[in-house]
Amino acid sequence: MDREHDRQFELVVTTQGRIVAMDSAYHVRAENRGRDVCVNSSYCGVLPARFIGRHSPKAAIGMDCGVGPAGAAIAGLWYLEALNIPTAVADVMSAHLGDGVDLYERGVVSFVNRPATDCGVVPGMAVHDAARLLLDNEPGEPTADEVDNREVMYEGPHGRAVVCTDSIAFGRPEDRDTNVLVTAGHTGRSALHYLTTVRPFGFICSDGGRGCDDSGMAALPMVESLGLAGATVDARLAMMGDGHSTYHDGVISAANRGAVAAGVRIGMSAAEAARLLVDRDPAGDGS
Repeated sequence: MDREHDRQFELVVTTQGRIVAMDSAYHVRAENRGRDVCVNSSYCGVLPARFIGRHSPKAAIGMDCGVGPAGAAIAGLWYLEALNIPTAVADVMSAHLGDGVDLYERGVVSFVNRPATDCGVVPGMAVHDAARLLLDNEPGEPTADEVDNREVMYEGPHGRAVVCTDSIAFGRPEDRDTNVLVTAGHTGRSALHYLTTVRPFGFICSDGGRGCDDSGMAALPMVESLGLAGATVDARLAMMGDGHSTYHDGVISAANRGAVAAGVRIGMSAAEAARLLVDRDPAGDGS
């Protein structure tokens, strides 16, 4: 097929807009603003995301290009999330780089941002199916404190549960003395206010990379006198700001006396530690 350098290939047309394929993110144009899903076979770093963002299409799909150091090849997902533009990327091994039509026809989604999730797109989905969901649906427009990604991961005894949420600041009144919160902010002294206000039955947060003088976990001993059992995970292994990553990827890096009494140990998975915290007998630790 003879293709012009920056040609867009119109694949689906509805009353809501179009799905268009292009070989590069640099080929997104003003005509795509607000109506088109731009399937572009570029990496989705911040630089391509700037070119996409300046024309604000309805949505975009790119390539993950192996993700790379510091997630640079997909960092544009979050740049575009800040603009509330639904965006996904496909596994670079599932389709040809530089060929937007092939990406549409054969690509498999590997990562998504929050607005794309709102539209129903999930990893493992075919790009052509994801593109149609992005065309047919609209993302939400939540405020920052509404995006807490809260989910019950495990229901323990006595009505207690392990609950994931992205920050201890998102703790709720119903968590007080009841739930173990698995969160993803650091556990420095600024976390102390939230821990003492929320007063969960237990908590697991990030160590924030430990920090100078272990300042990233300074609140752990500070809350012992309140009977709060808590631990941290290694920030090098679990994503900060993502409570689900703390739960699924986290490895315990430190624990206070209450958590140790419950059986939590350094090197243990966060999921296992969370269950130990929620299953413990509150009469046995003074909380």
